Amino acid sequence: MAEVYRSDVSGAAAARVWSVIRDFNALPIWTPFVAESRIEGAMPSDRLGCVRNFRLRDGGEIRERLLVLDDTRMACTYSILDAPMPVENYRATLRLWPVAREGACFAEWSARFDCTPENEPGLLRQIGDGVFAAALAHLRKRF
Repeated sequence: MAEVYRSDVSGAAAARVWSVIRDFNALPIWTPFVAESRIEGAMPSDRLGCVRNFRLRDGGEIRERLLVLDDTRMACTYSILDAPMPVENYRATLRLWPVAREGACFAEWSARFDCTPENEPGLLRQIGDGVFAAALAHLRKRF
């Protein structure tokens, strides 16, 4: 099983950042690579089991299911249902932590997934740098 992890520090309070990312349908607001997103079946975007269907700026489409939304821990976990990437059993968690410096937070994003050995190095770079690090940097700039 492959594992990827990235983190970043934002100058905004964790609760303020969480108010944006807890919306499972808000990817176009805080990531640079998502063009549009919708929740299937008109479900609320904070309902466990809801599925977001989003289109990337490069035209790729991804479907993900919300598995955990924990306002107390400021964490969400989701799985990929369909994606152009050759991954299986993909499960990721994005979590925020308040830090000692007033008005700042530590964000960490991790994922575990299965893939073929020959695809693993490229997927770790693509997901780690092209998705997680890029989105966290964009989130930091937004706040």
